[in-house]
Amino acid sequence: MKVGYIGLGTMGGPMAFNLLKAKHEVFVHDINKEIAEEYISQGANWADSPAEIARQCEVVFTSLPGPAEMELVALGNNGLINGFTSGDCYFDLTTNSPTTVRRVHNEMSQKGVHVFDAPVSGGPKGAQSGKMSLWVGGDEARFNENKAVLDAIGDRAMYVGPIGAGAIAKLVHNCSGYMMQTVFAEVFTMGTKAGLDPMALWLAVRQGAAGRRRTFDNIPDHFLSNKYDPPAFALKLAHKDVTLATELGKELGVPMRMANLTLAEMTEARNRGWDERDSRSAMLLQSERAGVEIEVPQEEIDAAFEKEPK
Repeated sequence: MKVGYIGLGTMGGPMAFNLLKAKHEVFVHDINKEIAEEYISQGANWADSPAEIARQCEVVFTSLPGPAEMELVALGNNGLINGFTSGDCYFDLTTNSPTTVRRVHNEMSQKGVHVFDAPVSGGPKGAQSGKMSLWVGGDEARFNENKAVLDAIGDRAMYVGPIGAGAIAKLVHNCSGYMMQTVFAEVFTMGTKAGLDPMALWLAVRQGAAGRRRTFDNIPDHFLSNKYDPPAFALKLAHKDVTLATELGKELGVPMRMANLTLAEMTEARNRGWDERDSRSAMLLQSERAGVEIEVPQEEIDAAFEKEPK
């Protein structure tokens, strides 16, 4: 298959190389031609513009810094839209704005071009090894038709929903990760200042209930299923634990912004009369504020775990 790739940076370069290894005929473009020389020496073809890439290829990928760059490459002068023909497919791997990808989709769909937002997760090592997740939003039938070329980039290409869905999933993933790093920094500085060796502390807590499970594996237990009774661990007891942690931080002079915010949420939940509900019932407060109701049937949750790759 003739495949185009634009953006040969830390993530994009290794993914383009994996397309070459999969024996696709690859056309490349980057704002810096020198960076493309390595790929040209491995058999890639250079194209002078995004429009030229689109004229040559059935499927095009972009891996760019952000929404502004993606929109310029897609719709600007000599952009992809000027080279695509009806039936072509465009997968944007950028961590992008759902609004931007929908705007590009709307423009290109007028020419019969199928646009997908397909952000990746796996980091530079995953880009090199092909151990990558791709979260794809767009037309499901066309996604299935192009699954083989997606599999050359990552081993877990997943259809998420209509256009914009992939970008939303990526933003949820990344934002939660950076929020958690803020939390980890807070509680680990508290534990270290309280006298524990950081390595001993890490080895200890990773054997606890939270540490033994994958980060998002706890969410279905209560939040997705909307089941908080009977409790696995009562809210009043969890409130006590977080209170003790914030008190220790205060004694040590360690700022505990995230912990105090968590304590405030749990206090509000207790004031609702939820003492004997599961500790995660405090998550209902945010659902209420956002105006959404989340309740996934248990059989769907069980099926998701059963079919997950081991």
